[in-house]
Amino acid sequence: MGKTLVAYFSASGVTERVAKTLAAAAEADLYEIRPAVPYTSADLNWMDKNSRSTIEMKDKTSRPELADTDADIAAYERIFVGFPIWWYTAPTIVNTFLESYDFSGKTIILFATSGGSGLGKTAKDLEGSCPGAVIREGKLLNGNPSTEALKKWAEQF
Repeated sequence: MGKTLVAYFSASGVTERVAKTLAAAAEADLYEIRPAVPYTSADLNWMDKNSRSTIEMKDKTSRPELADTDADIAAYERIFVGFPIWWYTAPTIVNTFLESYDFSGKTIILFATSGGSGLGKTAKDLEGSCPGAVIREGKLLNGNPSTEALKKWAEQF
């Protein structure tokens, strides 16, 4: 097995905690997907029709700008990509990340955190953003999964 990367977007710190534990469990490098303009709590208010996250998620072509494109994707064969579930799918910044690199020949394993919904059609929603990659659905990693549990899960891929 080649090198492994855990790339994650976390708006509130929940996905970040899981990503760090997963990286340790999988003996992987860690990369944070950061927006050029950080999200505020007002931006994340899903009940506000005019909040930034609501506007982005309503527009499937929305691609929030990244703070950087420094990930050395070419160095990895297996890439876990984590994010919170927004409106039953990945936040559009995940599309921005996937479209910013060449993932051809890579295996991408999705993981997410969610307060109430599953992965739904997230894998299908992201396919067009990383042509040539194999996307594996992965799973929700809610709560505080142990390093041992995450190691066992990661070994499946």
